[in-house]
Amino acid sequence: MAHLKAVIFDIGGVLMRSPFIVIAAYERKLGLPENYLNCSIVARGPNGAWQRFERGELSLFPFYEQFSRDLSDTGNGNVWYAAYCKRRGIAPPRQFSSGPQLFGSMMRESGVYDGHMLRAIRRIRAAGKHRIIALTNNFARTSTENPIPPSELAFLGWDLGATPSTLRGLFDDFCDSSELGARKPEPRFYTIALERNGLEPQQTIFLDDIGINLRAAKELGMETIHVPIGGTLAAVKKLEAKLGIDLTSNPIEGESTMAKL
Repeated sequence: MAHLKAVIFDIGGVLMRSPFIVIAAYERKLGLPENYLNCSIVARGPNGAWQRFERGELSLFPFYEQFSRDLSDTGNGNVWYAAYCKRRGIAPPRQFSSGPQLFGSMMRESGVYDGHMLRAIRRIRAAGKHRIIALTNNFARTSTENPIPPSELAFLGWDLGATPSTLRGLFDDFCDSSELGARKPEPRFYTIALERNGLEPQQTIFLDDIGINLRAAKELGMETIHVPIGGTLAAVKKLEAKLGIDLTSNPIEGESTMAKL
């Protein structure tokens, strides 16, 4: 579509492996019911440890401490989760207190690129018709402004930083929540990205895996594509139709597989 001037990509769950896969595995490992940890993280609202970390308001080790406290707060956690437990007949979950272990697992496992999305970005760039922008709730500021011991960087899989140059280099602009002090789904984060790239909302299409993030973009006037877990190829095909660029045919070896860069 001729009116589209930019494609905006989420990172985790779109270009990179979804952290929700790791959270689900961690819940199974600890005997927690499905989605308990997601409820605990999201229901905290803007002052939760996860949210503050993504806005760059906490450095790594204070984040670990608060994140563990948040996840161990079964008093509030069980209230937020009560309706789900009642529907499923699940007993209240036991205390959870291992924020660093969960976060480390999420970071190590999410550092893998989706081949379909990676190919799409490279082909969009080769066509030279659209600006390519990342809009991500991320932690780059933490890994640069607050020195982290090498052992902890290795634990997180951040040997090259939270956002290595190979990742940033895929985009014309990389909008990181921790650097800009706002995060999805806050409207301000989207408008910052638009303004610094000279774009109107209707000139963009945004890909994300989380419904509330997509709704916020749509309310601003952006076109959106949902990317469910396991649905990256279908999402790229939708993007292909919107842009009128071949993003999927005749992939070369390795283009459609998950891989480290």
